[in-house]
Amino acid sequence: MTLPERQLANAIRALAMDAVQAANSGHPGMPMGMADVATVLYSDYLKFDPTDPKWADRDRFVLSAGHGSMLAYATLHLAGYARPTIDDIRNFRQLHSPCAGHPENFELDGVETTTGPLGQGLATAVGMAIAERHLNALYGDDLVDHRTWVVAGDGCLMEGINHEAIGLAGHLQLGRMTVLWDDNKITIDGSTELSTSEDIAARYAATGWHVENCDGHDPADIRRAIDAALADPRPSLIACRTIIGFGAPNKQGTSATHGAPLGADEIAAARKELGWTAEPFVIPADIASTWAAFGEKGKSLHSEWNNRLANSEKKKEFTDRLSGKIIPGDTFKAYLDGLVAEPPKVATRKASENTLGALTADISALVGGSADLTGSNNTKTSSTKPLTKDDYSGRYIYYGIREFGMAAAMNGMALHGGVVPYGGTFLVFADYCRAAIRLSALQQQRVVYVMTHDSIGLGEDGPTHQPIEHLQSLRAMPNLLVLRPADAVETAECWALALAQESRPSLLALTRQNLPPLRHDVTENLCLKGGYRLRAASAARKVVLVATGSEVSLAIDIADKLEAAGHGADVVSMVSTALFDEQSGAYQADMLPSDVLTVSIEAGTTFGWERYTGRDGLRFGIDSFGASAPIDDLYAHFGLTVDAITPKILAKLGN
Repeated sequence: MTLPERQLANAIRALAMDAVQAANSGHPGMPMGMADVATVLYSDYLKFDPTDPKWADRDRFVLSAGHGSMLAYATLHLAGYARPTIDDIRNFRQLHSPCAGHPENFELDGVETTTGPLGQGLATAVGMAIAERHLNALYGDDLVDHRTWVVAGDGCLMEGINHEAIGLAGHLQLGRMTVLWDDNKITIDGSTELSTSEDIAARYAATGWHVENCDGHDPADIRRAIDAALADPRPSLIACRTIIGFGAPNKQGTSATHGAPLGADEIAAARKELGWTAEPFVIPADIASTWAAFGEKGKSLHSEWNNRLANSEKKKEFTDRLSGKIIPGDTFKAYLDGLVAEPPKVATRKASENTLGALTADISALVGGSADLTGSNNTKTSSTKPLTKDDYSGRYIYYGIREFGMAAAMNGMALHGGVVPYGGTFLVFADYCRAAIRLSALQQQRVVYVMTHDSIGLGEDGPTHQPIEHLQSLRAMPNLLVLRPADAVETAECWALALAQESRPSLLALTRQNLPPLRHDVTENLCLKGGYRLRAASAARKVVLVATGSEVSLAIDIADKLEAAGHGADVVSMVSTALFDEQSGAYQADMLPSDVLTVSIEAGTTFGWERYTGRDGLRFGIDSFGASAPIDDLYAHFGLTVDAITPKILAKLGN
């Protein structure tokens, strides 16, 4: 007997009601409203194999409206994934349950991306769709032929990142991406009429999207809209007109169902309204078996794909690419040797470009880009032709002035697999990217942020463009590897380190101004330690100068002055405080001994450097906004010169 689709959808509604009620916390309204759409998607369209959630050619499903996480947990459970179990769902929002308040990619294999910060899920999905098209261009339909599906709410479409994301997707004609908009006209505050009157469909159409509308509670109309989307070469938005909290007779259609349990009385009334007689957390056998059958089609498709992969002459290349294992090759090694043979005096942004020239020649998985600052960030190489709507095989994306959208798209590419993304902008504009950088770190993804113009050293553009607090605020972010190299060798070593980080993102802070060569040996990656002794004291050590990036050469010059005055001075290049903090206590004590004066020098805030200098140490930096002037005038104005710093150190030493 074929079960009515409404009964299959009601299984989602029941689990959502029961889990939120048991947790006394959560958002039942969206899962109840989108249950019919999700049922149609899983039954007829979504390509998945519940026995192998990491199958490379599965469709990607992104719940951008992450507050409605029970929609994801209910469908994963019903469709036959090993997790979440019904006990996991019973423990929704409890400590150590994989059913977190918002979906987390590291908790459940079936969750493609962490969502919750509205708008980012959809923007991340754009990156997944880019990765699919790119890999399809390289390996063909036999190995890469899947779609990206997004369930988004009103909040996702209101957030500013939505403008950036859909503009990029429309420009690249990512026709295998479909957004199912939960058009329920409700936000936490109440009706959307309180806060918006825009024509969302027209906005999407203006950016090159195909737009459909459907009754989100009519399976036939949902199918009609999806079929129309699949037939159109553009990315598609389907406005699914739904009733939030559908089935709760006294609260449906109101914000009361958005972010709070329905309550025992309303759940009882909803069960009656929906004809759902099963006990809480119990799925009737006929409904469970029908849902489980949805995954069987995917298993068959997966088996056919496995056969094609086994017979493909590109099997090894493809599997290596998807494994994520990347190793710099001979071109990179030759480049390192050249840095020793002919040490260059260059800005670290230029050193990064030179390094990338070698790395992109060696590693085809590297896909770069910039938020309209290609010539300033130096992120394009001869190996990275543009990725366009006419040629998805390209490896360089012109993101336009979309820093946030770029960062989120890079997360999507990394999560998809087969691509190692890097992208550039000015360090001060990390503020535009910060929410996506945070999700890179939270999701443990290898994304490389190339942030140039990293201090007042950028000069005349002035305080709006000069980072002050940025380095320290980024260092405070868990699981983000911030790297600030001092010369071309350190820059190359930092790139090698960034690419070796399989479970965290990296951010390279790079200079606009030229820096002298300081390292002349590449037999060992010294940056691996985070901080290392670049130069040891000649006289009896009295001072350790700890500097980063462009200020390391300044520290060398200060050390010369101190040595001339009879005070031995070590110079420690602190490339990464995170890596330094990961070293043994003995190593840290050797680099920063407690019996000498420790001095930090960085052209940014001094906040936080007392962690290394101690309260009795000295900290030289900038604790105000910058100014517009030539670089030498700025360094003199802010006291970051040999003549300004040396006397203060000598005074501290008692001379």
